[in-house]
Amino acid sequence: MVTKSDLLNTNTRKLNKNMMKENIIGYAFLLPALIIIGLFMFLPSMMSLYYSLTDYHMLTPQLTEFIGLENFRRMFNDRLMRQSIMNIFQFVIFIMPIQVGTALGLALLVNRRSRSTLFYKVAFFSPVVMSLVVVSVLWLYLLNPSSGLINGILVRVGVSPQPFLSSPDQAMYAIIVVSAWQGAGFQMLIFLAGLQNIPNEIYEAARIDGASKWQQFLNVTLPMLKPTSLLILTTTLIDAFKLIIQPMVMTQGGPLNSTMTPVYYIYRTGFTDRQVGFASALTVVYGGVIIMFTLLQRKFIGGDTNEQ
Repeated sequence: MVTKSDLLNTNTRKLNKNMMKENIIGYAFLLPALIIIGLFMFLPSMMSLYYSLTDYHMLTPQLTEFIGLENFRRMFNDRLMRQSIMNIFQFVIFIMPIQVGTALGLALLVNRRSRSTLFYKVAFFSPVVMSLVVVSVLWLYLLNPSSGLINGILVRVGVSPQPFLSSPDQAMYAIIVVSAWQGAGFQMLIFLAGLQNIPNEIYEAARIDGASKWQQFLNVTLPMLKPTSLLILTTTLIDAFKLIIQPMVMTQGGPLNSTMTPVYYIYRTGFTDRQVGFASALTVVYGGVIIMFTLLQRKFIGGDTNEQ
């Protein structure tokens, strides 16, 4: 005689079997992506960690020896690495408000129903799809001290020509402007999606309560954009710490190393000087710095995005 308990156990076994089958199918679909992540992210990370403990040189790999933490001690005494870190902090401090603020302003500008909106969306987003090398070369000509368009405009309005990329005091700020111009269009689209997800009823209620446009922006738009802002701030921060193409093409890290960045320094150490062991140590520490700042940003700037 079959009891209710037997039927329950049979159904439970069938359910577990079906769930296991679904899990296997799911993992099978995930397997190609996991393999790619392992080959191009996990494995290189482990190799960098290993090489950071050796004196591996690209031209003499057969002479590689284990040297422990010597590369890390050398790194903390490296003047150029310290300067590159100061340069990237300067870049991050200025690029974050400039690029994110520009992106939000552009999103507010195109978040209107008009015939010209599509044109402005394409115009503001077009620098994003351009190669960073092309953008850097373009601005290299625009900022040329003698024949550049920017200095030509300055002379016409009565301002003396500026050295821009050839000045240690101006070069990093010129790169900041170029980077913000190139990247703001992407963040603009994300902000625009966030703006269009805000219900109109909230704005109508605010207008009924007598809120001005500025008050609506402060008390409705900004709070409702909090999750979107956190995403944009995080991605902008990570992209800022990865700065390499602009200084590589426009200034080669100069003048006087004023635009040398950690990623560019790691590249030169590993692929120009062939010091793979030392470059790996730089990579390990700098990767940890990026992770730390990303987590701190999420904690102190982002807050709890689930409040919305």
